[in-house]
Amino acid sequence: MTYQLILGDRAYSSWSLRGWLLFEKFNLPFKQRLVGFESKNTEEQLAEFYPARTVPTIVTPDGAVVWDSLSIAEELASRHPDASIWPADPTLRALARNLACEMHSGYGALRNDCPMNLRCAYTSFVPSEAVLADVARIQQVWTHALETSGGPWLCGEYSAADVFFAPIAARLAGYGLAVSGVAKTYLDTQLSDLAFRRWRAMGLVKGPDLQRYARDYDLGTWPGPTPLQAKAVDTGPSENPTCPYSGDPVTHFMELNDRVFGFCNEFCRNKTVADPEAWPKFIAVYLS
Repeated sequence: MTYQLILGDRAYSSWSLRGWLLFEKFNLPFKQRLVGFESKNTEEQLAEFYPARTVPTIVTPDGAVVWDSLSIAEELASRHPDASIWPADPTLRALARNLACEMHSGYGALRNDCPMNLRCAYTSFVPSEAVLADVARIQQVWTHALETSGGPWLCGEYSAADVFFAPIAARLAGYGLAVSGVAKTYLDTQLSDLAFRRWRAMGLVKGPDLQRYARDYDLGTWPGPTPLQAKAVDTGPSENPTCPYSGDPVTHFMELNDRVFGFCNEFCRNKTVADPEAWPKFIAVYLS
Protein backbone atom coordinates (compact mmCIF):
# COMPACT_ATOMS: atom_id res chain seq x y z
CA MET A 1 0.00 0.00 0.00
CA THR A 2 2.82 2.43 -0.83
CA TYR A 3 2.09 5.49 -2.94
CA GLN A 4 4.41 7.14 -5.42
CA LEU A 5 4.68 10.88 -4.77
CA ILE A 6 6.16 13.14 -7.44
CA LEU A 7 7.38 16.50 -6.16
CA GLY A 8 9.13 19.63 -7.38
CA ASP A 9 11.95 21.68 -5.86
CA ARG A 10 11.41 21.89 -2.10
CA ALA A 11 12.63 25.46 -1.78
CA TYR A 12 10.14 26.86 -4.27
CA SER A 13 7.28 24.45 -4.95
CA SER A 14 4.47 25.47 -2.63
CA TRP A 15 2.07 22.89 -4.01
CA SER A 16 4.66 20.15 -3.55
CA LEU A 17 4.92 21.10 0.12
CA ARG A 18 1.19 20.52 0.43
CA GLY A 19 1.40 17.12 -1.24
CA TRP A 20 4.30 16.02 0.96
CA LEU A 21 2.61 17.18 4.17
CA LEU A 22 -0.47 15.11 3.36
CA PHE A 23 1.73 12.01 3.57
CA GLU A 24 4.24 13.10 6.21
CA LYS A 25 1.79 14.51 8.76
CA PHE A 26 -0.73 11.67 8.45
CA ASN A 27 1.82 8.82 8.41
CA LEU A 28 0.89 7.46 4.99
CA PRO A 29 3.45 5.27 3.17
CA PHE A 30 5.12 6.78 0.11
CA LYS A 31 8.16 6.75 -2.08
CA GLN A 32 9.08 10.10 -3.56
CA ARG A 33 10.54 11.25 -6.81
CA LEU A 34 11.72 14.77 -7.58
CA VAL A 35 11.40 16.60 -10.88
CA GLY A 36 13.80 19.44 -11.63
CA PHE A 37 12.76 23.07 -11.75
CA GLU A 38 15.87 24.21 -13.64
CA SER A 39 13.68 24.35 -16.73
CA LYS A 40 9.96 25.06 -16.81
CA ASN A 41 9.26 21.81 -18.64
CA THR A 42 7.58 19.97 -15.79
CA GLU A 43 4.99 18.44 -18.12
CA GLU A 44 7.64 16.54 -20.11
CA GLN A 45 9.15 15.19 -16.89
CA LEU A 46 5.71 13.88 -15.95
CA ALA A 47 5.03 12.24 -19.32
CA GLU A 48 4.86 8.74 -17.86
CA PHE A 49 2.12 9.90 -15.51
CA TYR A 50 -0.16 11.27 -18.27
CA PRO A 51 -2.33 13.31 -18.12
CA ALA A 52 -0.63 14.87 -15.09
CA ARG A 53 1.43 17.95 -15.87
CA THR A 54 1.96 19.57 -12.47
CA VAL A 55 3.40 18.67 -9.09
CA PRO A 56 2.48 17.21 -6.75
CA THR A 57 1.19 14.13 -8.51
CA ILE A 58 0.58 10.80 -6.84
CA VAL A 59 0.19 7.29 -8.15
CA THR A 60 -1.97 5.16 -5.89
CA PRO A 61 -1.09 1.53 -5.10
CA ASP A 62 -3.73 0.43 -7.63
CA GLY A 63 -2.25 2.68 -10.33
CA ALA A 64 -4.58 5.70 -10.32
CA VAL A 65 -2.87 9.00 -11.15
CA VAL A 66 -4.04 12.02 -9.12
CA TRP A 67 -2.52 15.39 -10.01
CA ASP A 68 -4.28 18.14 -8.05
CA SER A 69 -3.53 18.89 -4.40
CA LEU A 70 -7.15 19.15 -3.32
CA SER A 71 -8.01 15.98 -5.21
CA ILE A 72 -5.05 14.26 -3.54
CA ALA A 73 -6.33 15.33 -0.12
CA GLU A 74 -9.83 14.04 -0.83
CA GLU A 75 -8.61 10.78 -2.36
CA LEU A 76 -6.32 10.05 0.59
CA ALA A 77 -9.09 10.91 3.04
CA SER A 78 -11.41 8.45 1.28
CA ARG A 79 -8.80 5.69 1.21
CA HIS A 80 -7.59 6.30 4.78
CA PRO A 81 -10.61 7.36 6.85
CA ASP A 82 -8.75 6.67 10.11
CA ALA A 83 -5.97 9.13 9.26
CA SER A 84 -8.15 12.13 10.24
CA ILE A 85 -7.10 14.21 7.24
CA TRP A 86 -10.38 16.10 7.72
CA PRO A 87 -11.87 16.72 11.18
CA ALA A 88 -14.35 14.18 12.48
CA ASP A 89 -16.67 16.86 13.85
CA PRO A 90 -19.09 17.86 11.05
CA THR A 91 -18.97 21.58 11.81
CA LEU A 92 -15.18 21.66 11.94
CA ARG A 93 -14.96 19.45 8.86
CA ALA A 94 -17.10 21.91 6.91
CA LEU A 95 -14.91 24.74 8.16
CA ALA A 96 -11.72 22.91 7.16
CA ARG A 97 -13.04 22.27 3.67
CA ASN A 98 -14.03 25.92 3.30
CA LEU A 99 -10.56 26.99 4.32
CA ALA A 100 -8.74 24.57 2.03
CA CYS A 101 -10.93 25.40 -0.95
CA GLU A 102 -10.61 29.17 -0.45
CA MET A 103 -6.84 28.83 -0.29
CA HIS A 104 -6.80 26.51 -3.31
CA SER A 105 -8.59 29.06 -5.50
CA GLY A 106 -7.78 32.38 -3.86
CA TYR A 107 -5.14 34.88 -2.70
CA GLY A 108 -3.90 35.46 -6.24
CA ALA A 109 -2.12 38.72 -5.49
CA LEU A 110 -0.12 37.21 -2.61
CA ARG A 111 0.74 34.13 -4.65
CA ASN A 112 1.76 36.18 -7.68
CA ASP A 113 3.79 38.87 -5.89
CA CYS A 114 5.32 36.64 -3.22
CA PRO A 115 6.45 33.31 -4.72
CA MET A 116 7.51 30.87 -2.03
CA ASN A 117 11.27 30.88 -1.52
CA LEU A 118 12.30 29.05 1.64
CA ARG A 119 15.91 30.17 1.20
CA CYS A 120 15.14 33.87 1.74
CA ALA A 121 13.52 36.20 4.23
CA TYR A 122 12.99 39.67 2.77
CA THR A 123 12.79 42.81 4.88
CA SER A 124 12.12 45.58 2.35
CA PHE A 125 9.16 44.17 0.41
CA VAL A 126 6.39 46.77 0.00
CA PRO A 127 3.07 45.02 -0.56
CA SER A 128 0.45 46.27 -2.98
CA GLU A 129 -3.08 47.03 -1.86
CA ALA A 130 -4.17 43.73 -3.39
CA VAL A 131 -1.57 41.81 -1.37
CA LEU A 132 -2.62 43.62 1.81
CA ALA A 133 -6.23 42.70 1.08
CA ASP A 134 -5.22 39.04 0.76
CA VAL A 135 -3.30 39.20 4.05
CA ALA A 136 -6.27 40.82 5.78
CA ARG A 137 -8.55 38.07 4.51
CA ILE A 138 -6.11 35.39 5.65
CA GLN A 139 -5.98 36.92 9.12
CA GLN A 140 -9.78 37.06 9.16
CA VAL A 141 -10.33 33.40 8.28
CA TRP A 142 -7.49 32.19 10.51
CA THR A 143 -8.89 34.13 13.45
CA HIS A 144 -12.40 32.86 12.82
CA ALA A 145 -11.22 29.25 12.59
CA LEU A 146 -9.02 29.41 15.67
CA GLU A 147 -11.71 31.10 17.77
CA THR A 148 -14.25 28.52 16.59
CA SER A 149 -12.06 25.47 17.21
CA GLY A 150 -9.92 26.65 20.12
CA GLY A 151 -6.71 25.81 18.21
CA PRO A 152 -3.83 25.25 18.20
CA TRP A 153 -4.42 24.29 14.56
CA LEU A 154 -7.11 25.87 12.45
CA CYS A 155 -9.73 23.25 13.23
CA GLY A 156 -8.34 22.03 16.55
CA GLU A 157 -6.20 19.06 15.54
CA TYR A 158 -3.93 19.24 12.50
CA SER A 159 -5.96 18.74 9.30
CA ALA A 160 -5.82 19.28 5.55
CA ALA A 161 -6.70 22.94 6.19
CA ASP A 162 -3.31 23.38 7.87
CA VAL A 163 -1.61 21.53 5.01
CA PHE A 164 -3.04 24.01 2.53
CA PHE A 165 -2.04 27.06 4.55
CA ALA A 166 1.54 25.94 5.30
CA PRO A 167 2.98 27.62 2.16
CA ILE A 168 0.90 30.72 2.89
CA ALA A 169 2.63 30.85 6.27
CA ALA A 170 5.95 30.56 4.43
CA ARG A 171 5.03 33.49 2.20
CA LEU A 172 3.97 35.68 5.12
CA ALA A 173 7.22 34.84 6.91
CA GLY A 174 9.44 35.18 3.86
CA TYR A 175 8.15 38.61 2.83
CA GLY A 176 7.71 40.11 6.30
CA LEU A 177 3.91 40.35 6.05
CA ALA A 178 2.49 40.83 9.53
CA VAL A 179 -0.56 39.28 11.14
CA SER A 180 -1.56 39.75 14.77
CA GLY A 181 -3.35 38.15 17.68
CA VAL A 182 -4.24 34.47 17.41
CA ALA A 183 -3.31 34.56 13.71
CA LYS A 184 0.27 35.46 14.67
CA THR A 185 0.33 32.60 17.18
CA TYR A 186 -0.88 30.26 14.44
CA LEU A 187 1.78 31.53 12.03
CA ASP A 188 4.43 30.74 14.65
CA THR A 189 2.91 27.29 15.12
CA GLN A 190 3.23 26.60 11.40
CA LEU A 191 6.85 27.79 11.27
CA SER A 192 7.74 25.72 14.35
CA ASP A 193 6.14 22.51 13.12
CA LEU A 194 8.83 19.85 12.80
CA ALA A 195 7.54 18.54 9.47
CA PHE A 196 7.60 22.05 7.99
CA ARG A 197 11.11 22.52 9.36
CA ARG A 198 12.25 19.24 7.81
CA TRP A 199 10.90 20.26 4.40
CA ARG A 200 12.61 23.64 4.65
CA ALA A 201 15.90 22.05 5.77
CA MET A 202 15.86 19.79 2.72
CA GLY A 203 15.04 22.75 0.48
CA LEU A 204 17.97 24.72 1.86
CA VAL A 205 20.54 22.08 0.90
CA LYS A 206 19.28 20.33 -2.24
CA GLY A 207 18.70 21.93 -5.62
CA PRO A 208 20.06 25.02 -7.39
CA ASP A 209 19.27 28.64 -6.61
CA LEU A 210 16.68 29.55 -9.23
CA GLN A 211 16.88 33.17 -10.29
CA ARG A 212 13.28 33.33 -11.51
CA TYR A 213 12.19 33.05 -7.87
CA ALA A 214 14.65 35.67 -6.57
CA ARG A 215 13.50 39.18 -5.72
CA ASP A 216 15.61 42.31 -5.31
CA TYR A 217 14.75 43.06 -1.68
CA ASP A 218 16.91 43.37 1.41
CA LEU A 219 17.56 40.08 3.16
CA GLY A 220 16.99 39.34 6.83
CA THR A 221 16.79 36.34 9.15
CA TRP A 222 14.17 33.65 8.69
CA PRO A 223 11.57 34.27 11.42
CA GLY A 224 11.09 30.64 12.44
CA PRO A 225 12.93 28.88 15.26
CA THR A 226 16.69 29.41 15.27
CA PRO A 227 18.40 26.10 14.43
CA LEU A 228 21.11 24.62 16.61
CA GLN A 229 24.50 25.64 15.23
CA ALA A 230 25.93 22.58 13.52
CA LYS A 231 28.55 22.33 10.79
CA ALA A 232 29.78 19.77 8.30
CA VAL A 233 33.23 18.32 8.99
CA ASP A 234 35.47 16.19 6.81
CA THR A 235 36.33 13.35 9.13
CA GLY A 236 35.21 11.31 12.14
CA PRO A 237 35.19 9.32 14.18
CA SER A 238 31.51 9.77 14.96
CA GLU A 239 29.62 8.75 18.08
CA ASN A 240 27.21 6.71 15.98
CA PRO A 241 28.49 3.95 13.65
CA THR A 242 25.36 3.94 11.48
CA CYS A 243 23.19 6.63 9.88
CA PRO A 244 20.17 7.65 12.01
CA TYR A 245 17.95 7.51 8.92
CA SER A 246 19.03 4.50 6.87
CA GLY A 247 21.00 2.38 9.33
CA ASP A 248 23.86 2.20 6.81
CA PRO A 249 27.52 2.75 7.80
CA VAL A 250 28.51 6.41 8.15
CA THR A 251 30.57 8.18 5.49
CA HIS A 252 29.82 11.88 6.11
CA PHE A 253 30.20 13.83 9.34
CA MET A 254 28.70 16.73 11.28
CA GLU A 255 29.80 18.55 14.40
CA LEU A 256 27.33 19.83 16.98
CA ASN A 257 28.34 21.14 20.40
CA ASP A 258 31.84 19.66 20.03
CA ARG A 259 30.40 16.23 19.26
CA VAL A 260 30.69 14.46 15.90
CA PHE A 261 27.88 12.48 14.31
CA GLY A 262 27.89 10.43 11.13
CA PHE A 263 25.53 9.90 8.19
CA CYS A 264 25.40 7.62 5.18
CA ASN A 265 25.55 10.32 2.50
CA GLU A 266 26.00 14.03 1.95
CA PHE A 267 22.29 14.82 1.79
CA CYS A 268 21.51 13.09 5.09
CA ARG A 269 24.35 15.06 6.69
CA ASN A 270 23.46 18.41 5.12
CA LYS A 271 19.75 18.33 5.88
CA THR A 272 20.64 17.64 9.52
CA VAL A 273 23.19 20.46 9.63
CA ALA A 274 20.48 22.83 8.35
CA ASP A 275 18.17 22.15 11.33
CA PRO A 276 19.23 19.35 13.70
CA GLU A 277 16.18 19.57 15.96
CA ALA A 278 13.80 19.01 13.04
CA TRP A 279 14.85 15.38 12.74
CA PRO A 280 13.54 13.09 15.53
CA LYS A 281 15.72 10.17 14.45
CA PHE A 282 18.83 12.31 14.78
CA ILE A 283 17.72 13.85 18.08
CA ALA A 284 17.21 10.35 19.47
CA VAL A 285 20.89 9.65 18.72
CA TYR A 286 21.98 13.04 20.03
CA LEU A 287 20.18 12.53 23.35
CA SER A 288 21.19 8.89 23.83
